[in-house]
Amino acid sequence: MTRSLMDRRALFASGAAAALLAATGVSAASMPKAGGRLRMALSGAARSDTWGQGDGLFMQVARQGLIFDTLTEIAADGTLRGELATAWQGSADGRVWLVDLRKDVLFHDQRPMTARDVVASLALNGVVEATGPHQLRITMDAPAMDLPFTLADPRHVIRAAHAMDDGIGTGLYRLRRFTPGQQVLAERVADHYKGRSAGWFDTVELVSIPAQQVRAQAMAEYLVEAADLNDGEALQSYDDIALLPHARGVTHAVSRSIAMPLRTGQHRPLDNLRAAERWWLA
Repeated sequence: MTRSLMDRRALFASGAAAALLAATGVSAASMPKAGGRLRMALSGAARSDTWGQGDGLFMQVARQGLIFDTLTEIAADGTLRGELATAWQGSADGRVWLVDLRKDVLFHDQRPMTARDVVASLALNGVVEATGPHQLRITMDAPAMDLPFTLADPRHVIRAAHAMDDGIGTGLYRLRRFTPGQQVLAERVADHYKGRSAGWFDTVELVSIPAQQVRAQAMAEYLVEAADLNDGEALQSYDDIALLPHARGVTHAVSRSIAMPLRTGQHRPLDNLRAAERWWLA
């Protein structure tokens, strides 16, 4: 059985905050600060995007670490952690998995999250069934020893069964405006189950800019704090803009007004899509 190592809300309320910061790569001297707005210029948006379809980078960032959560999370250091799941156990052949869910999670419309929502959300090669209000059994068609990692993918965000396409999630940010192919505006949930262990911005705005040159220009003119790029040449002379993960392998650019953990996820751009959750204003 794999279990979540700690209750992050309780930890931050205790004297162990420095230990957690060290474990996640944040120095105690750079304790995250709450407040401000994060603006990101992103590619991959389409006018046909909905909360149920559209897999461009724009909607991936909108879903994961912003509006919705997943059952598990791949942390910046590459380790697997529980998010909406607290524990999971697989059979010897990796076909049958039992999953325990958090019991303290509310959707943004204040309805509690239950196994019913997970069953409605997950589309796997197998059968997902509720065995209790906060318990699941997943029976895969074929052995899936890596299923806990698969469940951290943005394709498997958990949506509200009663409002599947309405942008109602359990994420750190509540949707305020969604214009398909153009903009997402979201605000921090004050009473989120993660407490103040993540999600330090007051608001997050995603703006669709299809052309890379224009996204780079938006960075250069301080119109946004982050943008996805695969060529940072136009910004190399700007000392106040960082090209990440490194100058010869750029996936995104970030203003140095943004602080972040010493370790950031590199599996996908923008800190494994979780920039809104992990970064803060310096």
